[in-house]
Amino acid sequence: MAVAGFDHVQLSLPAGGEAVADAFYRDLLGFDTEEKPAVLAARGGRWYRSGDTRLHVGVDHDFRPATRAHPALVIDDLDALVATLATAGVNVEWDQNIPGVRRGYVHDPFGNRLELVADH
Repeated sequence: MAVAGFDHVQLSLPAGGEAVADAFYRDLLGFDTEEKPAVLAARGGRWYRSGDTRLHVGVDHDFRPATRAHPALVIDDLDALVATLATAGVNVEWDQNIPGVRRGYVHDPFGNRLELVADH
């Protein structure tokens, strides 16, 4: 028995934050939205996909951002994404603590931390 991979990673957002989430995850990061089953759609939130990478953001009525825990997203053109984010006023905090790995951190509009890793 072994873990074969991740089906998805979920982050939280405050109630009513779906449009703001779309502007960040879909419009800036380039995820596509996925349709949620009706019973889950009634709860709010969004599902996103880019290739095999799936990210869910779910409504948490006692929302607190994940400021330390985070997903690490592999980005095929990190420079292009960083330029897009800069144009939108999103700052990348670069980290050089792992030799040979180009990576930085951003926060979504709700304060959740995301790691962006250059595909190599």
